[in-house]
Amino acid sequence: MTDRPSLNRSAEPLLDALVAQASALRLKVSRAASGALLVDAGVTCPGSIEAGRRIAEICLGGLGQVALSPIGESGSIQVSVHASDPVLACLGSQYAGWRLQEGKFFAMASGPGRTRALKEELLQELGYADHAERAIFVLEVDRPPPEPLISRVAETCRVTPEHVAFILTPTTSLAGTVQIVARSLEVALHKAHELKFPLERVVDGFGAAPLPPPAPRFLAAMGRTNDAILYGGRVALFVSGPEKEAEALAEALPSSASRDYGRPFAEVFAASGGDFYKIDPMLFSPGLVEVTALETGRSFRRGRIDSAMLARSFDLT
Repeated sequence: MTDRPSLNRSAEPLLDALVAQASALRLKVSRAASGALLVDAGVTCPGSIEAGRRIAEICLGGLGQVALSPIGESGSIQVSVHASDPVLACLGSQYAGWRLQEGKFFAMASGPGRTRALKEELLQELGYADHAERAIFVLEVDRPPPEPLISRVAETCRVTPEHVAFILTPTTSLAGTVQIVARSLEVALHKAHELKFPLERVVDGFGAAPLPPPAPRFLAAMGRTNDAILYGGRVALFVSGPEKEAEALAEALPSSASRDYGRPFAEVFAASGGDFYKIDPMLFSPGLVEVTALETGRSFRRGRIDSAMLARSFDLT
């Protein structure tokens, strides 16, 4: 659609501000040998919660707002996200959908740069392409991408390496924890897509999830950030179309609808032998959802918040 905004251009001023304030945000900025911009948000520097909040907004292609609110029912700070074009912001940009691999380096790329690469079936389905001059990515990694991969990404995006940016956010870092937990709305929309709900009928959306303490080991950190959404995430979707279909979406959407619900994610992952593909994909969704049928004004709330599970996962005493 020609009237839709450029995700990379919308995110560009946010990236420039992040770089300009890198010292205050406890980040490190450098250039790869090829010229690609590298923003270290926790690999060799402390990073910060505020950096994670800003990175989450970059990951949304500049079309969403991420905020931190006072301690909620779960006893944790809440990370909330809103996007008035939630499908484009969350699935078109924030979703980690492009698989990048070079030797032992592996990452699932998030961010608006995906819409220049156009390597995913989901983006083809959304019918969206970006023609901005820069390609901006967020990677959940603990090391910078190797040069051959940078060159391949630039070539795929049809830009020079100097116009590619990678923001590095380890899962164990403060910034990484924030930007992952800021995906509550995206997770709900991705599951709605898996449930074959027409994405064009999602008019608006809001999400929130508790911020867990970062864990020093990757598996524990991954478990906590997933549990924050699975057992503490709240999402509201506003949809057009028949009321019955809104109700059916609400019934199927919460994480409690999955056969793997009821254990900390780290245990579920271990039981799968470390294979994500053996985990029920219906598990990846917020704990509590509310779907409003705009046609009638009725809302359907399903699922629940499990504070005891969050305390167990977050190691709260």
